Amino acid sequence: MWEALIHGIVLAFGLILPLGAQNVFVFSQGAVQPTLWRAMPVVVTAAFCDAALILLAVMGVSLIVLSLAWLKTLLYAIGVLFLLYMGFLTWRSRPNLEQTQTELFSPKRQVMFAASVSLFNPHAILDTIGVIGTSSLAYSGSAKWAFTIACIIVSCIWFLSLSIAGRLVGGLDKSGKLLRGFQIASALIMWGMALYMAWNLFAPGNLSYGE
Repeated sequence: MWEALIHGIVLAFGLILPLGAQNVFVFSQGAVQPTLWRAMPVVVTAAFCDAALILLAVMGVSLIVLSLAWLKTLLYAIGVLFLLYMGFLTWRSRPNLEQTQTELFSPKRQVMFAASVSLFNPHAILDTIGVIGTSSLAYSGSAKWAFTIACIIVSCIWFLSLSIAGRLVGGLDKSGKLLRGFQIASALIMWGMALYMAWNLFAPGNLSYGE
């Protein structure tokens, strides 16, 4: 069981570490929100969505669902639209010392955006299904649960740490220029993901796997 636990920790950390729309969004919200507590909707939503994807992958449900071509197409189409919209709003925002509460993302919008970059993220889906789900096949019983729980715990700790790091950077960036840079990077990554997903959506045969 200890082997499965360590395997889950190392694997989950390796998958979640690379820069992506999800990580950038969690970090940027931690930076721009006035307190760490105000950024918790993003942290909780991202952690919950990752936990759900991991559980579905380990149980094999996600592989069955994504074997339906029409459902894959629908998920990709919704993902493209969400990411384009999110990138537009993120690009428009201008963090500064005079920023008012009404200009910040509300908890509802934080949840919506965090869920979008988590659930409509082709890399996250492929990581959970192709890597975590496949790796879990090596274990059974308590060892499999240890592996699964380790992956979920790493995900939760990582998103909380990103938010805290963002808050620290936000406290040091009095001019707002650094935060603006992160928001630009976040918007560009979201648009890049949208283009990638659109390519997979319209390119012949790209969504035909699993049939």
